[in-house]
Amino acid sequence: MEHNALMELYVDELKDLYDAENRLVKGLPKVAKAATSEKLRAAVEEHLEQTKGHVDRLKEIFDNMGEKATGKKCAGMMGILKEGEEIMDEDYEGEVMDAALISAAQRVEHYEIAAYGCVRTWADLLGESEASSLLDKTLEEEKETDEKLTQLAEEINVQAKEAGSEEGEEGEEESPRGKARGARA
Repeated sequence: MEHNALMELYVDELKDLYDAENRLVKGLPKVAKAATSEKLRAAVEEHLEQTKGHVDRLKEIFDNMGEKATGKKCAGMMGILKEGEEIMDEDYEGEVMDAALISAAQRVEHYEIAAYGCVRTWADLLGESEASSLLDKTLEEEKETDEKLTQLAEEINVQAKEAGSEEGEEGEEESPRGKARGARA
């Protein structure tokens, strides 16, 4: 009975991830377009291709289980993507926008790292060794993407700080985000 309940949870979470990855396939091109850094744009475009591979791996797992590859609405990813869209709607410019995009992208990666870590562990427990291997490959790619984003942030955040200092010298007192927060409150 417990084995069946865990299998049910496992399949449910795979469906959740399938929806999340498909949403990312649609959302990542918008992030790439909003990026001003060529390095950031290239990293996002590279991850888009990886994400398409993640969708394919999930399809393969479903096929191997005799399940139809379908998604279950992933409320978590929907919320994270909505926040990302709000960031892109702000009037940040240049490196500051890139710093904000990296922050949003890392939230996505951390969500995925947590989710893939869980389903990979469940696959192990359920004796789904081929699925575990596929999920582990995706998990490692998500961790690598997060690390690349961290490396980019180390450079871009400094540039964003310098850009912010230059604006401050020109007499701007309030950041675009501060204005937006006040408008939402």
